[in-house]
Amino acid sequence: MRAAAPYGCRVTDVPPLPPTTTAGEGEPVLLTAPREGTPQPVTTPDELAAVVDRFAAGTGPVAVDAERASGYRYTQRAYLVQLRRAGAGTVLIDPLPLPDLSALNTAIAEAEWVLHAASQDLPCLAELGLRPLRLFDTELAARLAGFERVGLASLTEQLLGFTLEKHHSAADWSNRPLPVSWLSYAALDVELLVDLRDALAAELERQGKSQWAAEEFAALAATGAQPPRPRPDPWRRTSGIHRVRGARAQARVRALWYARDQIAARRDSAPGRVLPDSAIIAAAETDPQDERSLLALPGFGGRSVRRLARVWLDALAEARTLRDDQLPVPPTLDGPPPPHRWSERDPVAAARLARCREVVTRIAGQHRLPPENLISPDSVRRLAWTPPEKLDVDSVAAALAGTGARRWQIALVADELTEALADPEAG
Repeated sequence: MRAAAPYGCRVTDVPPLPPTTTAGEGEPVLLTAPREGTPQPVTTPDELAAVVDRFAAGTGPVAVDAERASGYRYTQRAYLVQLRRAGAGTVLIDPLPLPDLSALNTAIAEAEWVLHAASQDLPCLAELGLRPLRLFDTELAARLAGFERVGLASLTEQLLGFTLEKHHSAADWSNRPLPVSWLSYAALDVELLVDLRDALAAELERQGKSQWAAEEFAALAATGAQPPRPRPDPWRRTSGIHRVRGARAQARVRALWYARDQIAARRDSAPGRVLPDSAIIAAAETDPQDERSLLALPGFGGRSVRRLARVWLDALAEARTLRDDQLPVPPTLDGPPPPHRWSERDPVAAARLARCREVVTRIAGQHRLPPENLISPDSVRRLAWTPPEKLDVDSVAAALAGTGARRWQIALVADELTEALADPEAG
């Protein structure tokens, strides 16, 4: 294995490894602390103003990351923001006392922002006033370049020769004060991002995929900060709902889901910590009518869940009183039905979809891409379910563009998808 360039540096003019790293012969170097030490979070307006000045005077891309409290809190807000830039160093910002970072956004607006899995962080960054005009997503770049393992730690090990610890990736970042070990972990997440960006950009250039990545990054910058659209009937995503038979039982799922959601929002707690999905499904299947029967079900044994027994029983009672015309009805589909139903509903469309999928899989393999990055599965389904009336390349290209496909994707797949949409038995 080639010798690793110290993190934060180019291959030339390499300083010695810091004492916080360990290395074995031919092994990646384990990073346990940032090069300049672990910074304390910025918490005051004066400290933030100093950071703004530092980053405005810095040069080159800005590495950006955010930590949320997924699985612990109701929202997906950021509880820590990390940034690093040449000439400015690394900074950690606590957005609880500093919920408006628009001044920092202005200072780095013209720079390219480097993020890993940007779609996860852009919405919560936007809530703080941080919206990139240009970005480079190292995870997406790695997918386009054909890497099988695209996690941050895997990529830094493969491309830079350094290993990052991921012990705190699922931590509750809403805790205060944050332990020093957590802060070190957070700072290391941006320590190597710019170097990783450079390595991936070189690989994309070598493979002739730089323009592909540029189009993907531009689309992310334009739309990635938008919060996801609210789902109609979000209760239908309750894990295990496929086991619940009948509209009346589904009404019980709905009633329990909304009762739980109100409590979770009020507590700012992840809904699953208020009542697990498995408990909702068990109650929907059996419809307990008293506290003893309810608390005997799986998922209702915890003290906090038992204290809310009356809430759950009231929700179930409400579902019992609904008229038939108030019960859930099958959702109206926005687009084609699930593919497993195509064979019975439209066998010809099912055959089209199979041919289109074969084309996508083959072309993706030729270019060392995951099929879903070559073209969105939803785009393929919509095209196969309702192909253009005129089956030519221009019409297919227009249909794909209408589903959000980028120019590079259309250029790779439109010709062969046009052929795949044609009935091989016709003519």
